[in-house]
Amino acid sequence: MLVDDQKLIRQGLASLLSLSAHIEVAHEAADGEEALARAKAHGSDIDIILLDLRMPKMNGIELLQAMRTDNIKIPVLILTTFDDHNMLLDALKAGARGYLLKDVELEMLVSGIERIIAGESMIQPTITTSLLNGLQGLHSEFEAFDTPEALSPKELEILRLIAAGCSNKEIAEALFKSEGTVKNQVSAIMSKLGVRDRTRAVLRAIELGLIGFC
Repeated sequence: MLVDDQKLIRQGLASLLSLSAHIEVAHEAADGEEALARAKAHGSDIDIILLDLRMPKMNGIELLQAMRTDNIKIPVLILTTFDDHNMLLDALKAGARGYLLKDVELEMLVSGIERIIAGESMIQPTITTSLLNGLQGLHSEFEAFDTPEALSPKELEILRLIAAGCSNKEIAEALFKSEGTVKNQVSAIMSKLGVRDRTRAVLRAIELGLIGFC
């Protein structure tokens, strides 16, 4: 489902995504209220929501919060023009699984859709840099264990690659491991940190000083 208040944007995205043989735009919505109604009525038809943040009636963050309240578990990829780390943090806290800017190349957008449907996260590398720089001294307020279990050097290495935006497949290739092994190790890292997804694992690790960025 495409959720954006600009019809031209929705039409353009639908046309671009149609170039990928295995992606179909099944629903569109012009604001959060319409999107919430469609998610409730057609949730079984929707594998992922591409969501703008700034919209009338109900914005993207409010929609994410409403979906959580109503226990709607469709994964959400934010697609916006705003590179704002505060807004990004709010979206992630509200349950977004990924965040891309609208000037992203089609290949990265398709990759982001595929990765999120597969259970991973996707944050555009340029946004990751902005976010991490903005996190200096800022508490992310994610639920996590106060004193997490220590990570091994190998797990820290994987966590750094996750922070760089690498997929499980890319991490496996970089470390000469199987993709299944990496997936298990990523799950172990999230379990030790007491978080529920890869993005929160990175943010939690920064808060704890386990990884740092220039």
